[in-house]
Amino acid sequence: MAQNNEFLLRRLHSLLGVIPVGLFLIQHLVVNHFATKGPEAFNKAAHFMENLPFRYALEIFVIFLPILFHAIYGLYIAFTAKNNVSNYGFVRNWMFLLQRVTGVITFVFIIWHVWETRVQAAFGADVNYSMMEGILSSTPMFWFYVVGVISTIFHFANGLWSFLVSWGITVTPRSQLIATYVTIGIFLALSYVGISALLAFV
Repeated sequence: MAQNNEFLLRRLHSLLGVIPVGLFLIQHLVVNHFATKGPEAFNKAAHFMENLPFRYALEIFVIFLPILFHAIYGLYIAFTAKNNVSNYGFVRNWMFLLQRVTGVITFVFIIWHVWETRVQAAFGADVNYSMMEGILSSTPMFWFYVVGVISTIFHFANGLWSFLVSWGITVTPRSQLIATYVTIGIFLALSYVGISALLAFV
């Protein structure tokens, strides 16, 4: 029974990491990328998201609760999992380890980012271009965001590879190799979008 529960929890953890959390990450990066077109474009995109119907219900049930479960169970996996070279091979074993490390970094980064944006917005602050420009004007904070964004994107892209395997979508070595190249491409593309947005604020 315990093994069945853990199997289901890991499946749910994997699924939520892609849908809806991964989709939200992509949407968030796209909105932030509007900063490359200037303050007005970013503010318009950010305010559009703020004015979505049923916004608070969407944030709670589609974003915060899935992220909370994925993060808490992910930390459990990170601190209880053991690397196994014989099972995963050299490269996959490193990906396995990096997935756990970036998961912890992402967890810390998200908490800080939510504190600086959504929590401050609850106290009346306007989440706009000027807010992000002020946050990223500090060199240490800029590099913290760079590490946080890259870690989050890597965690999603590599987690997508694991999701495809664990859900039986890529079962052959060839399909897994193709998935490796696809997820590397996703990582590079989203990293470009994310870092371009950060640079636009400075």
